[in-house]
Amino acid sequence: MPLIFKRTSAIGVPIRLRGITPDGLRASSPADVARLEVPRGNGRVALGDVFRISGDVSEGRLEFEGDLGDIHEIGQGMTGGEIIVRGNAGRHAGAGMTGGAIHIHGDAGDWLGCEMKGGLIHVRGSAGDYVGAAYAGNRRGMTEGTVLIDGSAGSHVGASMRRGLIAIGGDCGEAAGLEMIAGSILVFGACGRAPGAGMRRGTIGMFGTAPVPLLPTFRPAGRFRPLFLRLILRELERLGLPPHEGLSDEEFLLYHGDLVGLGKGEVWCRGDGGTP
Repeated sequence: MPLIFKRTSAIGVPIRLRGITPDGLRASSPADVARLEVPRGNGRVALGDVFRISGDVSEGRLEFEGDLGDIHEIGQGMTGGEIIVRGNAGRHAGAGMTGGAIHIHGDAGDWLGCEMKGGLIHVRGSAGDYVGAAYAGNRRGMTEGTVLIDGSAGSHVGASMRRGLIAIGGDCGEAAGLEMIAGSILVFGACGRAPGAGMRRGTIGMFGTAPVPLLPTFRPAGRFRPLFLRLILRELERLGLPPHEGLSDEEFLLYHGDLVGLGKGEVWCRGDGGTP
């Protein structure tokens, strides 16, 4: 049975749940967990004042019920186990995690999966800005792991990412893959301007039907039916991202760039979209 956190009260100011993870609570009873204090604004609050806590964590699973949009750092730094959020989640969910899985049955805030090093995050709604990106002043974003977003995402998805996969079922904002070092970003809806700006290596797949506003520092390399797409679509469907029928049989335009940098990145565009 999981350890269940049922939201019982509003708190007025955001709280942070860093350290409240399956591995961090494995030897704790519900009463022990209720007494734990977490940051609340400039002070602290006991978890028992915010949640009704029941069950146990012997299975390595935490479940949160209710709207947690004002509760941040859910699963930050987790190394294993599973967290399920049945509602919205605040900022920094899964940031820096190295293993395990986070399933959010709602929307997620900014900095989802920032600098994550492993594991899986699946958001059934939409997400904010800086998914899988590096924090300001740091050189690398996510270095391993998978982030799936059924809905849309904001700007700067995968900025400075080094490895890993981000797949977005809907639209994304501007500068997806900004200065990415390697890894893969797949967007199945429309995207904002300047995807891949400054990218060195890696793959960006823009599979929506709208034209892709690429920078002029990308050069076309021809039309192809990429084998990797068939394989990755099959894996995404296995992981629960809504399927995209027919894509694996289409031809896509391939662009190389960004030529202002190393220029070894790939951007795949559907149809005639992507012409600078």
